[in-house]
Amino acid sequence: MDFNQGWWLLGAGMWEERYQSAAGYLFGREPAQVLTENPWLVMPGASVLCVADGEGRNAVHLARRGMRVTAFDMAPTAVARARALAAEANVAIDTQVASWSDWDWSRRYDMVLAVYVQFATPEFRIRQFVDMATALKPGGRLVLHGYTPEQVGLGSGGPSNRAHMYTADLLSEAFLGWTVERLATYERDVQEGRGHSGRSALIDFVARKPA
Repeated sequence: MDFNQGWWLLGAGMWEERYQSAAGYLFGREPAQVLTENPWLVMPGASVLCVADGEGRNAVHLARRGMRVTAFDMAPTAVARARALAAEANVAIDTQVASWSDWDWSRRYDMVLAVYVQFATPEFRIRQFVDMATALKPGGRLVLHGYTPEQVGLGSGGPSNRAHMYTADLLSEAFLGWTVERLATYERDVQEGRGHSGRSALIDFVARKPA
């Protein structure tokens, strides 16, 4: 199967192999810059679901700032590293090995965070958006951070299929009627382990689910 047919369709084996073959944390130990540069996103005491969270860098960051964190990833090695990172930081996170399809999306959270979850076909992306919206409480906050189509020409991370990327129009239409708190596209140099390294074309989308 072509790699670009989708992260979720390929399953855990490919991602487990990527994490196992990495020397240390594939995407680094520090959180995505969207979190550090927008500290207002953190809601101390509130619950957050970090989807496909990998090695836990974002989950641990939010836990250190007082959020009640649940996370999942399909790769056991990534989840083990997330638990080790949380223990090192002396914080508690509930992180589990699960695929997207295995997760119980009926559980509700105050915030859902999705960072670079773009190895999915446009068809599966529709399901992702519906599932994440379902997992949010009324008035809850959705935080998406990822790549725009321009990323393909930069080659510093992510899938090589432009159709897998986000645009401002795509996200605005997908969450029509939500209160948008941040929508920004920009380019910057990113150094997040060897998985994300170099000039990158990024997008941030933060919106509140209708109450």
